[in-house]
Amino acid sequence: MFVFITLILHAFNSFAQNSPQDYVDAHNAARAQVGVGPVRWNETVAAYARRYASTRIDNCELEHSMGPYGENIAEGYQVFSGKDAVNFWVSERPNYDHKSNSCVGDECLHYTQVVWRDSVHVGCARVKCKNGWLFITCNYDPPGNIVGQSPY
Repeated sequence: MFVFITLILHAFNSFAQNSPQDYVDAHNAARAQVGVGPVRWNETVAAYARRYASTRIDNCELEHSMGPYGENIAEGYQVFSGKDAVNFWVSERPNYDHKSNSCVGDECLHYTQVVWRDSVHVGCARVKCKNGWLFITCNYDPPGNIVGQSPY
């Protein structure tokens, strides 16, 4: 009985933290920390994210769509949720130096896209790939990470 309940909870958790509101809340928590206004879920942007994510199912490779929106992508295994992906991108915050508007050390462009003040719409998607990994993409409108501009 315990194993069965554990499997049900595992299955439930794989759906948890992947709703549109979960993505929005995770983004807005990071944005609030730097005084940036909230993003809102946009179904047009989300449809784009879903279409692109569906093309990654065969191999789950981290390749950008090169589409009209700003974009963050991530992959994870087992219970990697949308909230996990946003938190992963936000974990780059220490690499961003606001004073010089540049990355110091490692990557920071995923973080700056999350908190980009002019990006007001977000749409995300999550798919399970044939190799068992999970691919997550969030797209942003208007796009951020414009060279020479500060995210906030």
